[in-house]
Amino acid sequence: MATKIPQIAILGAGIFVKSQYLPRLSEISHLFLLKAIWSRTQESARAAVDIARKHFPDVECKWGDNGLDDIIKDGSITAVAVVLAGQTQVDISLRMLRAGKHVLQGTNELETALSSYKSISADAPNPLIWSVAENYRFEPGLVECKKLIADIGKMMSVQVLIEGSMNSSNPYFSSSWRQKFTGGFILDMGVHFIAGLRMLVGCEVVSVSAMTSHVDLTLPPPDNISSVLMDVQECSKWLSPPDHPRHVTLWRVVGLNGTLQVERGFQGQHGYVVSLYGAGGQSKSSFFPFSGVTEELKAFINDVSENTLKKGSQFVAEPRLSFVEGARDVAVLEAMLESGTRQGELVQVKRF
Repeated sequence: MATKIPQIAILGAGIFVKSQYLPRLSEISHLFLLKAIWSRTQESARAAVDIARKHFPDVECKWGDNGLDDIIKDGSITAVAVVLAGQTQVDISLRMLRAGKHVLQGTNELETALSSYKSISADAPNPLIWSVAENYRFEPGLVECKKLIADIGKMMSVQVLIEGSMNSSNPYFSSSWRQKFTGGFILDMGVHFIAGLRMLVGCEVVSVSAMTSHVDLTLPPPDNISSVLMDVQECSKWLSPPDHPRHVTLWRVVGLNGTLQVERGFQGQHGYVVSLYGAGGQSKSSFFPFSGVTEELKAFINDVSENTLKKGSQFVAEPRLSFVEGARDVAVLEAMLESGTRQGELVQVKRF
């Protein structure tokens, strides 16, 4: 049975919306109708709308409290993408869920958010979708690595190494909410790599021990973290050197029968190189361009469409977008940050 394509709104008009969401959404514009873009200020909303109208000529510009109320009351808008400062995401998302709209967003304030979501969803006539974006579970390179993980046999160790330059040349450096964010850029950026780790190893992290430091005083603390994660035998390290052009992203899984590695690379475009090294010395590598944002947006829009066709228990949302999975990602990193404040004391990861 056919159904009308869903109408969606974007809440937020910052760097990521303009540089990633709008271009990626334009690639799948046949799947939905972009009804509106909202921001706190008219200037910000209009700047994003001007970009969006190249692909979505009828998109409406909304701003401030009145604009947000318009979106809440608009029954034709069935879903929203919340791309706002971490400090405001949960409150806005819960308002949208209470209005009966499906939500795609990041994660913060986990326990309160989950409790509120369960209460709202229980009272809704149909299941309400609350999904977490940009979690790397849709990156083709990591998806391929997950398929190959059985080839290396029983896992012996897992390593994650992230070195990222964060200075005034980075467009995200000057975003005030990130500078004031508890955990700084380590939490804002690191949660993506934890999502990739959890997907690859297929098991939960129970406890962590970590050491943190604050070297670059232009960044919020901490800007360096080294951690051992128990029960996956994982060592991870995030570095944010102030003037370092090199960007290293690496997951490495060592097994009894070989080693599997995913590393950021460039082959005409940015992506991941997936390499499998066999115990006998043989190896093979493949390159997968970045397309995780596009794939997760497609999955969310498909969930929204399917939700209108399948009622009650018949509908099953894409598990990789689950808000609970996002909560588990954040919980691991929050435990690492807490351990760092305790000089490496072992900290249990919250369970969700």
